[in-house]
Amino acid sequence: MGYKYDNEEWIVVPEEANIIRKIYQLYLEGSTLQQIKEYLEEQQIKTATGKEVWATAVIQKILKNEKYKGDSLLQKTYTEDFITGRKRKNIGQRDRYYVTNSHTAIITDEVFDRVQEEMSKRARLVHKEDGTVESSTSKYNGKYLLGNLIVCGNCGASYRRRTERGKVVWRCATRIEKGKEVCSHSPTLDEEWALKVLGEKICENGVYDEEVVRNKVDWVLVFGKNLEIRCKDESKFNVSFLQNEMK
Repeated sequence: MGYKYDNEEWIVVPEEANIIRKIYQLYLEGSTLQQIKEYLEEQQIKTATGKEVWATAVIQKILKNEKYKGDSLLQKTYTEDFITGRKRKNIGQRDRYYVTNSHTAIITDEVFDRVQEEMSKRARLVHKEDGTVESSTSKYNGKYLLGNLIVCGNCGASYRRRTERGKVVWRCATRIEKGKEVCSHSPTLDEEWALKVLGEKICENGVYDEEVVRNKVDWVLVFGKNLEIRCKDESKFNVSFLQNEMK
């Protein structure tokens, strides 16, 4: 959204560019991804593919896309099999190239950088047992590694470990403290499934290894229907929930 590719050149689409600027503006004004989603739907603004319903994951990708400030990260994916045309995400298998000022920007460098700082700040919010909120100054300061990685993609709060009906799960701290009506789009995350996914996506042998995950993973953002694993090398993995893995 915001551009069309014409004659090997990215051309700004003015009407869509205004939507992109509005999304950045709302985020910097304090809106959550869910609130931005609701605003876009209330205004009957359609997605780039013409859908009337927005996904918070799509909004998050817009806020992280360097193309909107006029830069391009090349070779994010590569063709693994030229016969089938199958592509894979490039997480280090090939060189990647960052090109500045490759096309006309929609968002200024300053606004883009402020959004990245705000996203990082929200991801570091820690909800304490007494109900207060503070910014975490230290990673990996808890008993469980996942408690330092899992963040609600809706409100930005950290996830907490709980045992419910004999099963270990993780829930959004805001939802625990203030109720489902305050953060209604934060699913419960099954610990066993989360560890399995991290093992398959991050660890070489497909088996969860805490030290490997600690060294490679920066954050795990939980959205309504999927989670996004952000790695320290800037690669990302999106995993959809199955029906029995969310509540």
